[in-house]
Amino acid sequence: MKPNDLSSDRQGVFAGDDPFEIARNWLAEAMETEANDPNAVALATVDDAGLPNVRMVLLKEIQSDSFVFFTNYTSAKAAELDSTGKAAFVMHWKSLRRQIRVRGTVTPVSDAESDAYFLSRSVFSRIGAWASDQSSPLDSRQTLVNRAEELTKKLGENPERPPFWGGFRIKPVEIEFWCDGADRLHDRFVWRKTEQETQWATSRLNP
Repeated sequence: MKPNDLSSDRQGVFAGDDPFEIARNWLAEAMETEANDPNAVALATVDDAGLPNVRMVLLKEIQSDSFVFFTNYTSAKAAELDSTGKAAFVMHWKSLRRQIRVRGTVTPVSDAESDAYFLSRSVFSRIGAWASDQSSPLDSRQTLVNRAEELTKKLGENPERPPFWGGFRIKPVEIEFWCDGADRLHDRFVWRKTEQETQWATSRLNP
């Protein structure tokens, strides 16, 4: 089914057969209404003991079949992504009273994609990526500041991407859209497919 049983004033919210297009439209609207980091997602991974981890990361691109973010490859999240090859995230916008949930498989993006995004960042953010041994113990903030200052002198004004930093691509097997409704009668639609399938199966869910 398609989400065509909504009232006329909400049809546009779920318009289209492509969930990635809907996600891009929702994010574009959130860019106009959210005060801070409208592209923030709560990313969930699982460690070797089966214990879940959740943290906020910034979604940087919604491609034709996947969602892309970037991180330190030596971090805990990267180790868990490499180990399981799976992840989930939720985006929630209070201003719009909407959220998107995604579950899927994870692969690294190409070096060229990581290079291109890294070079688009400010020089301060690039130095920060070099300076941070993400997820490892740190004796003091001053140690990190000193390391960043040393690297600024060493790497200059146009530092290249460190080999331990890059992107991941989440290719969904499930995308769920939630929109607030009066009296908690919310609208929920889910798109599902297996990796072998080419078409999405869509259904409405109870709120």
